[in-house]
Amino acid sequence: MSNLATKLEQQRLQQHQQQQQQIPVPEPILVRRRATITIGEKMLIILFIVLFVVGAVNILAKSYTVYQTNMEIQRTEAKIEEKTKLISDLQVQVEELSTYDRIWNKAKEFGLTLNQNNVKSVQE
Repeated sequence: MSNLATKLEQQRLQQHQQQQQQIPVPEPILVRRRATITIGEKMLIILFIVLFVVGAVNILAKSYTVYQTNMEIQRTEAKIEEKTKLISDLQVQVEELSTYDRIWNKAKEFGLTLNQNNVKSVQE
């Protein structure tokens, strides 16, 4: 019986192998897909680039405006400083020219005399 059992086992294995050989095993089909960018993605990329460029140009324009304004402020401050210096020089000159002694000497040059009766004192 052992001989018969081994024969049956071998037949079954042979039948099983034949069935496996008859059934074609599909080979895996390797399709390499190429990564493509969709139209929507392209539009988003273009929109991002456009917004980036517009923002950069806007920042540059505002920076230039600030630079121009600062230059104008500096010029104005320089003019103010120049005028202030001129005013202070003129005030010093007025103080020098309005001394009592200088006025009295000029009056003598023009032939004027001091008459105490005509002098009136003014309070400030």
